[in-house]
Amino acid sequence: MSFIPYNQKLTSRAKENRKNPTSAEKKMWYEILNGNRVGYRFLRQKPIDNFILDFYRPKLLFSVEIDGDTHAQQIKYDQVRTNTLNKLGIRIIRYANREVLNNLEGVYLDLMHRLEVRAGELKPPRPPLSGGQGQEIPLSWGRDKENPKG
Repeated sequence: MSFIPYNQKLTSRAKENRKNPTSAEKKMWYEILNGNRVGYRFLRQKPIDNFILDFYRPKLLFSVEIDGDTHAQQIKYDQVRTNTLNKLGIRIIRYANREVLNNLEGVYLDLMHRLEVRAGELKPPRPPLSGGQGQEIPLSWGRDKENPKG
């Protein structure tokens, strides 16, 4: 995995954000992301480039963002932010405050699906099997052409 740059000036702000989460961020952290419920370790308020990500899973290059009620005003900013982070290979998933606060189980199920997909995207392709080239492999276990009943 390559180094992902971050603005060191954002570390104190990120630390402050960790101390004062929104109610939706707090619920997401304590009921889903902190611990073993999802099976992945996430970081909270992680500075990346010139942004602070709400929740970040480094090994999957995966960010979970919780969008506040005033978020509609930030669409252009979020598009620039998402494009920049995507260029770094980071996948971003967004949930609205109301989704986290009112449908946490639905958020959990959606997140688990997206984590599974992302993990599959980052797995290296399996190498071809060594040896056995040109050999006939029976399609059914324990059976061959001479003895079809096995």
